[in-house]
Amino acid sequence: MHQQNYIKGMREGIPVGLGYFVVSFTIGIAARKADLTPVQAAVMSFTNNTSAGQFASFALIASGAPYIEMVISQAVINLRYCLMSCALSQKLDRGLPFYHRLFVAFGVTDEIFGLSISQKGKLDPWYTYGVMSVAVPGWSLGTLAGVLSTGVLPGTFLNAMNMALYGMFIAIFMPAARQDRKLLPIIFIAMALSAAVHWLPLFDFISSGMKIIVLTLAISAGAAVLMPVPEEEA
Repeated sequence: MHQQNYIKGMREGIPVGLGYFVVSFTIGIAARKADLTPVQAAVMSFTNNTSAGQFASFALIASGAPYIEMVISQAVINLRYCLMSCALSQKLDRGLPFYHRLFVAFGVTDEIFGLSISQKGKLDPWYTYGVMSVAVPGWSLGTLAGVLSTGVLPGTFLNAMNMALYGMFIAIFMPAARQDRKLLPIIFIAMALSAAVHWLPLFDFISSGMKIIVLTLAISAGAAVLMPVPEEEA
């Protein structure tokens, strides 16, 4: 059963891995501008699977910021993964050994979380491992290719590749929205609030990572209060 779930995870993780490879090209370009070597950039992407966190770290590295500032910025920007991990822990069997939880937590990204949380019933960690075995190398290899191709690809092409990330997000939440129409207003409200928080000068004092945390908590709490899931369905 574990082998079947692993193969299923690999199969469903192929689109994520391909998308990661394309999107992480820009990570490689930014890493090169921060004077990271190809090996350093690839290792960083393998151990820190987050575009927002990596982009922020490149700016800090280029400016010569102290380590403590890097740690704090990464903790704030990536705090949303704690929320995803809490939700994902409810899908895991209570008797699952700690090392499985640790490895699953390492692979928590927006896309891997979306695929894992959408599995029916309890989550077999080997399914997540299957997704990770395709997605994580795709992210690292894409970063490596981006560093090596610096100065070769035109800027218009690199800007176009950035849109692939948004396409991956749409591919994750649209199937769930088709199954449950109540999710559609939540999605549009989340988009509207995210745009308002991003563009209105009133919220400029809040960091990008903290904005995500506040919006996630507010929208999730509002949806839970206004549209609770019946206990039998949960």
